[in-house]
Amino acid sequence: MNTAASTARQYPCDKCPLQGFAHLQPHQKDEIDFLSTFKTGELVADTGTTVLVEGANSAHLFTVLSGWGFRYKMLEDGRRQILNYVLPGDLIGLQGSLMREMSHSIEALSPMILCVFQRDKLPTLFGNFPSLAYDITWIASREEQMLDEILLSVGRRTAIERAAYLFAFLFQRAKTVGLVKGDTLVMPLRQQHVADTLGLSIVHTNKTLKKLAGRGALRWLDRGCEVLDETALLQISKWSGLSSIPRPFI
Repeated sequence: MNTAASTARQYPCDKCPLQGFAHLQPHQKDEIDFLSTFKTGELVADTGTTVLVEGANSAHLFTVLSGWGFRYKMLEDGRRQILNYVLPGDLIGLQGSLMREMSHSIEALSPMILCVFQRDKLPTLFGNFPSLAYDITWIASREEQMLDEILLSVGRRTAIERAAYLFAFLFQRAKTVGLVKGDTLVMPLRQQHVADTLGLSIVHTNKTLKKLAGRGALRWLDRGCEVLDETALLQISKWSGLSSIPRPFI
């Protein structure tokens, strides 16, 4: 595991780069003051690093400051199911903090920087900052909502609808945190990641992605996948898109 924890805060809470995005709710001054004491430092993770391990009891939880990651579970024979993807602004490790054990793992899909928070200060947050406690509840509910949609996709959408939904979903999430440039986005996904997310064989995934590429919706590059046409992906997936309501973050 290539990670490095830092107590020197390159990004203090009062100058958090996430505060500048319109789709993320800003914090009040007293909340920022508390979060500054809640945060213990930053964690830097290289691509391929396992940030959290299934079965682990973590003393920390994290907010993704930059980079991409994914949540997954493994079967004993090595088959992997990717459950969801984590992007800047996402809170991870809450399950391990509250349930005392992680039921999934999280791996860095690209170099990541994470804000590190001390688990033992959660009671203070819930007791003294009900607005932040509500935010954590909202974040957990949103994760459940996203998993509902992913389960629907795997269970009922056709292969091409599943793939189109996945890329439209990630594109819209990335757009809210400034990762989309000029209406295009390069995602650090390989075809194996897509297959492990959609529950398809790598051969079926390859054929499906070629169909999307043939419609001009995306193209594959050496370093990942470039989304070219959000509208086409939405039409193919028959998905209406994410809510425009600003979301909280910790």
